[in-house]
Amino acid sequence: MASDAALVAEEARLRGALAATPDSPRDAVALADLLTAAERADEAASLMSPFTARSDADIHVLTAHAGALKALGRMDEALALYERAREAAPRSGVAEHNLAGALGDMQRFAEAEAAVRRAFAKGLDAPQTWLVVGRARQGLGALDAAERSFREAINRKPDYADAIGDLAQLIWMRTADLALACQPLDEALRRWPGSSALRLKKAWLLEYAGDVAGAYEALAAGGESLEWPAQVRAAQLASGLDPALALQHARRASDVAPDHALVMASLCQAQLAMGDAGAAERTAAAMHARWPNDQHALAFLATAWRLAGEARYGELYDYERFVGAQVVETPSGWTSLDAFLGDLAVAIERLHIFETHPLGQSVRHGSQTEQSLRLSEDPAIRAFFAAVDAVIRRHIAGLGAGEDPLRRRIASGYRFGEAWSVRLRPRGFHANHVHQKGWLSSAFYVRLPAAIAHEREGWLKFGEPGVATQPALGPEHFIKPEPGLLALFPSYMWHGTQPFGGDEARLSIAFDLLPA
Repeated sequence: MASDAALVAEEARLRGALAATPDSPRDAVALADLLTAAERADEAASLMSPFTARSDADIHVLTAHAGALKALGRMDEALALYERAREAAPRSGVAEHNLAGALGDMQRFAEAEAAVRRAFAKGLDAPQTWLVVGRARQGLGALDAAERSFREAINRKPDYADAIGDLAQLIWMRTADLALACQPLDEALRRWPGSSALRLKKAWLLEYAGDVAGAYEALAAGGESLEWPAQVRAAQLASGLDPALALQHARRASDVAPDHALVMASLCQAQLAMGDAGAAERTAAAMHARWPNDQHALAFLATAWRLAGEARYGELYDYERFVGAQVVETPSGWTSLDAFLGDLAVAIERLHIFETHPLGQSVRHGSQTEQSLRLSEDPAIRAFFAAVDAVIRRHIAGLGAGEDPLRRRIASGYRFGEAWSVRLRPRGFHANHVHQKGWLSSAFYVRLPAAIAHEREGWLKFGEPGVATQPALGPEHFIKPEPGLLALFPSYMWHGTQPFGGDEARLSIAFDLLPA
């Protein structure tokens, strides 16, 4: 709590200084950085707007405003300010680094790599910059170069948890060899056993490799030294192992950072695992009140209502109204839908370069593409986005009017968020999850295994929570995939897939939509 008091005091000091000299960009930048770090990026962006409106805004002003916009997900606006910062400081390697980081976050990997090269040419040699270029090279499929870049970052900062974690993930995705992937993390932990950041990376790897108990133990071995982000992760892992223990970890995190979204989510998750629907509802409702478009908050709130048997659950999980599936029309330039799907499959298969699934995603026993499909120049992939437009518009129109969290956001149009492809191997599946960055989400089926014809093998399912609950809650609604079918549903709905057998892969595309 002392750190919170210190932040409050520092904010008061900076606001006082800014009131005394309201035109001081130095105090505004410091306050904006503090607000952004405190998850108050909207306030930071508003604060900086008058300063960046000036023609003489310097790199510090522009970067502080860009950082706030980036935290808000307003990436196009942030990028424009990072570009202005580079123009304001043409000799600055840091300006190039910041620009590269934004481009990388937008999955514009070739441009990100070019910006890093300019940063290096301007004298920057920071470990963070090597991490940025490593991620860009991985996104471009230059995997050997990406691995070298991560190792360069680690050479410059041997305890750099982000770089070590990225290196471990790359090794895992390339080889599916857990022991090999753990080596850089284990080497670092031998030197820095008290590092919560390194323990978090180790737990992340073990969890997504299927060893949840081992992931928890990797964190628990840190003892009382665990910082609150590690306590959050420990709570999430323990919720399916020992709900009472999960609640202890969540409360420890809440003692330090009670208003942080991740902390509140971990507390709600532990309460659901304990079967305390009333407490979970209160926590989820508080999250929803503070962040109305937070998709996890909505999923948790719905789950608490389902546990409590409340009718309001059906208002959020209205499968008949909110979930739809239609086959797309054959795009212009192809004689049949089968011909188009064949070309689309070939184009997408080229992008699946990994042996196994990434960390932090729903895929299990398969691969996921790195760069957004929206950036592809392949004719079949570009035609896909044109082909789904009519289905999307019909679905949105069919939702009707309403003040619920889905329909109140309907606008005159839509825009694509992230878009990717998944290739599941036999016995592969999607773990139950929601799409935090979406409003509407999707599943489009390109090529399917024969096992789909069997009872619910490889089918899309809805309603089964991706977190532990007491009692356990099963799926409520299914969609049988077929080639060319586009399924659309609210991003806050729990969804996953059933495993499937046979010896054929399941190839699909997914994207998120946002109102526009």
